[in-house]
Amino acid sequence: MSPSSSQPLSSDWFNPHPVGRTPFSKSGKPTILMCPPTYFTVSYAINPWMQEAPPCNEALAQRQWETLYKTILKKAGANVELLTPEPGVPDLVFTANAAFVYNDMAIIAHYKHPERRAEEPICAQWFEEHGFLPVLMPDHVFFEGAGDALIWQDRVFAGYKTRTDIASHSLLTAATDLPVLSMELINDRYYHIDVCLCPLQDGHLIYSPDAFDEYGLAVIEANVPEKKLIPVSAEEAARFACNSVNIGDTVILNQGSGKLVDDLKQRGFQVIEVDLSEFLKAGGSAKCLTLRIA
Repeated sequence: MSPSSSQPLSSDWFNPHPVGRTPFSKSGKPTILMCPPTYFTVSYAINPWMQEAPPCNEALAQRQWETLYKTILKKAGANVELLTPEPGVPDLVFTANAAFVYNDMAIIAHYKHPERRAEEPICAQWFEEHGFLPVLMPDHVFFEGAGDALIWQDRVFAGYKTRTDIASHSLLTAATDLPVLSMELINDRYYHIDVCLCPLQDGHLIYSPDAFDEYGLAVIEANVPEKKLIPVSAEEAARFACNSVNIGDTVILNQGSGKLVDDLKQRGFQVIEVDLSEFLKAGGSAKCLTLRIA
């Protein structure tokens, strides 16, 4: 854990009553924030996947992203809002990390790695311009948005240590009143909780047992009924099986996880597999490329 997580937190970091703000207009349909991969490439290494990545095929990444975009829009029936891509910030495409969104509040990411910090003002401005209340973490607290904080039912499964400070978890609760279940991530390959755990509708939960210690597994088992748990193998987790997008009864995930696909279908989910191989080179997949904002 970063030493910064032990620093005292200011009691006035969050102001829940902004003046003159027009809330985000919701259509009644699920709404996803995405960012076209115009400038996406693997130009630095801040996780093991990037360190091992072969050269990125940017044209193929564009086609794969477009397939995911059309799948969400047409097959899953969600609305998609687009964040404008900008040069010099290739990971802006991974909108899941941009913020933790709850109602009309967007708790903006504060990245551990300097390579991604230029994304912070871009995303804060987008949320403010679209009617959300952007909330900034204190400077000494690292937090990587919905990459490390996922709502399940009436609580939040939140990861810490690799990219996010545990101090951010109490701030999430202060801002949203949601209880946060803190879970240490013990495997550098699963550096965000959304690459090893995925809440689904009706309380189902996909997870990779290899990503958590005994305490983390106990937290999962104590909160999620056994019949709702969907564990995945290490092999399928490495294909980012847990990094799935759930919209209603539809689950969208990277191709190649046959056991999980069968398990999901048996539980009544419609499953759509897409090829996201270029984004795996950067350590991301379907969920990383999306952020549910309504």
